[in-house]
Amino acid sequence: MRIENSFIPVRGVGEKTERKLWRNGVTHWDEFDPSYVGDATGDRIESFIATASEHLDDGNSAFFASAFPSGEGWRLYENFRSSTCFFDIETTGLSHHSSVVTTVSLHRDGETKTLVRGDDLTADALRRELGESDLIVSFNGKRFDQPFLEHEFDLSLDTPHVDLMYICKRLGLTGGLSAVESDLDISRGGMDIGGEDAVRLWHQYEAGDEDALDVLVRYNQYDTQNLETILDYACETLHDDVFARHLP
Repeated sequence: MRIENSFIPVRGVGEKTERKLWRNGVTHWDEFDPSYVGDATGDRIESFIATASEHLDDGNSAFFASAFPSGEGWRLYENFRSSTCFFDIETTGLSHHSSVVTTVSLHRDGETKTLVRGDDLTADALRRELGESDLIVSFNGKRFDQPFLEHEFDLSLDTPHVDLMYICKRLGLTGGLSAVESDLDISRGGMDIGGEDAVRLWHQYEAGDEDALDVLVRYNQYDTQNLETILDYACETLHDDVFARHLP
């Protein structure tokens, strides 16, 4: 599903009206016919389409992130897929007041990189990777990863952020990332470690074990790469449920 299939950002247009438009064959902005709605709503939709088309041409994802209702940010993904950055952090603990970020993995357009504390994990690198993306995607990152990074590196990230944890709950996929991966049969290449192991691996690396860092990086990279697989599944499922089944 693409942004151009959506009418729900318009004031006065809820799910019922949007689905009525789809059932009447108005499945894209170019097909909009004001005769299917009242005059006032029709005017607002036409005004939105004109404005939104300009923002879409400009690649302004922030406009759509603020225009769409909460929970519908997944509709931006297809339009901004190539400039979407999946990210995940590893830390030495759960509190950004007493713990530090050890690695940050970023996956975008088929490529994955990991920034490592004491090496290339800097505010400038994070600002470039996350701040210059059109969309960032995490799992529980709105409550954990992003605040952690903003606190430790004095950042203010305003890139539109899709948190997969909430989308998964909408689909009945509960628990942490590993539970969702298990439910969807998503592989980690045989790795059987968790968050506590990630902390242990970092301390082993600090003590001089370079192999421990290699394992930690691989673990962190699976986190980000699997986010893409989960979002692809979620968007396909929501496309069928929200959009496709309401087509004429």
